[in-house]
Amino acid sequence: QEKEMKMSRHISTGPSSFIPENEIIGAMPLSDSTVMFLDEEFSGRMDNLTQLMGLHPHYLQAFLRCHYYLLRMDGPLPHHYRHYIAIMAAARHQCSALVCQHVQEFEQIGVCSDWLRGLEFCPQRLRNLNEINKILAHRPWLITKQHIQALVKTGEHSWSLAELVHAVVLLAHFHALASFVFGSGVNPDLEVTEVNGVTDDLCPPAMAGLCTCHLTNSNQANGNPVCNPDTGSELEALMERMKRLLEEREDDDASEEEMFTRFEKEKKESLLVVSAGITTQILPTRLLFFMVPPSPVARFVDDPSFGYQDFARHGEDNPPTFKAQDYSWEDHGFSLVNRLYSDIGHLLDDKFRTACDLTYYNMASHEGVDTSMLRRALFNYVHCMYGIRYDDYDYGEVNQLLECSLKVYIKTVTCYPERTTRRMYESYWHQFRHSEKVHVNLLLMEARMQAELLYALRAITHYMT
Repeated sequence: QEKEMKMSRHISTGPSSFIPENEIIGAMPLSDSTVMFLDEEFSGRMDNLTQLMGLHPHYLQAFLRCHYYLLRMDGPLPHHYRHYIAIMAAARHQCSALVCQHVQEFEQIGVCSDWLRGLEFCPQRLRNLNEINKILAHRPWLITKQHIQALVKTGEHSWSLAELVHAVVLLAHFHALASFVFGSGVNPDLEVTEVNGVTDDLCPPAMAGLCTCHLTNSNQANGNPVCNPDTGSELEALMERMKRLLEEREDDDASEEEMFTRFEKEKKESLLVVSAGITTQILPTRLLFFMVPPSPVARFVDDPSFGYQDFARHGEDNPPTFKAQDYSWEDHGFSLVNRLYSDIGHLLDDKFRTACDLTYYNMASHEGVDTSMLRRALFNYVHCMYGIRYDDYDYGEVNQLLECSLKVYIKTVTCYPERTTRRMYESYWHQFRHSEKVHVNLLLMEARMQAELLYALRAITHYMT
């Protein structure tokens, strides 16, 4: 225990184990409205997650409004259900920081405390969510209208469509939030572990500051190096490629077939990211459950062996590509969630748009830079890995803009975030500010959440029609 406490203190300094504390605290002033919101709704406390997002105050405001609405405001689901679903979602990625936070929130409601002993102690109605929880978290393209039918037509354990939409949004929200927590090295909040009862069992004080992103770091030094470019020239090279791509856009009259070919090429190349950059450097996910000390988070996980598999797998029949023009967030998903769960569509849309449009018109030390091309490449690359294609986007730009070590990082944070390490975080964009890397994580988080929602909402639409 004495050794564990020493480790905990060593790696828990500040909000993040990846970013120096002095680059986070007070980095950018929050707006008066955000400060007022924190004072009124969160007693003025900024947890580690909020402090990291506070590097981008405009986004933080959009996030808090949506997050608070999902968990606190009037909606189809009772409040203790909401926090339990948050626990189930975060547990899929062994995100103890989020699990502990919502175990504490659940305890404070003061009902059904036995549920915190594990899934077998919660109602069958909640256990019925296990299937779509694991599929949404790891292979959302497998969601079908049959999964929806099984939930809304199960007799006494059935869900209404409004309740199911609320649950699906919560699941996607916390799956994606786990990606941000691991991708940014967010340290657990010490205050969360200072609760008696079940919380002490789930979040023992000796592990209060242990960020699981460090569990595999000791193996990183001897692993195969990630393909790092010359750090002195990477920024200038990226800026030159962006300039060249802008010039080539004017002359590029690629046919529809050529654009499809470029998407398929990028989708297949994403398969190589794992074998080139991850498998020799990390421990299998299943082993993380049994590392010392053991993870009590496992009690909230059904079928722990079910994990991410590539959308396009070698030598197999793969699911059809999700064509964004046939089912998009703007034209289809937004209206469906708003109809079944009032106002959440507006809050989600604001959060998506804020992350994607956020810019300070600079890149590292360069000012007056249009970064829209780079932001779209990051967002669309995540959707490409999930089998979602935009027919008006040239996927050839992805390879030009995203270096291989960045692709390794993106895929890890998005698809198996619990495997993210500090070395992966430090392996790309060496000249960029930490706030710019946090912006990358915001884009990855929102792209992942939107991808999960698109597959789930399409299945709900198919069921309704």
